[in-house]
Amino acid sequence: MIDVERVREQLSDRRAEIVAEIERLTAPPEAGANVAFGKRIGDGTTEAVERISTTATARSLTASLADIGRALEKIDEGTYGRCDECGAAIAPARLEARPASVRCVEHA
Repeated sequence: MIDVERVREQLSDRRAEIVAEIERLTAPPEAGANVAFGKRIGDGTTEAVERISTTATARSLTASLADIGRALEKIDEGTYGRCDECGAAIAPARLEARPASVRCVEHA
């Protein structure tokens, strides 16, 4: 049997971590930072490439945040552990490994 209150706590903690990380990644560059691409590799180019990388990471974290939100909704609805696509039970091992799972392996 799945302890949904433990899962709720885990998901809430992870959501807080992700929100903090997204805020860090999406913070504007410090005043005076030169973000530009040039013909030569330099601080500006390095900073620009780093910003592109952090933007991609922030997008991935945002998707994880949405998954966590949906899993928390399912706990509130009483449907946690059921696939959003087919309604079948999600394997306990999958939920243990990925508590934010809202789809069975077949529909993931």
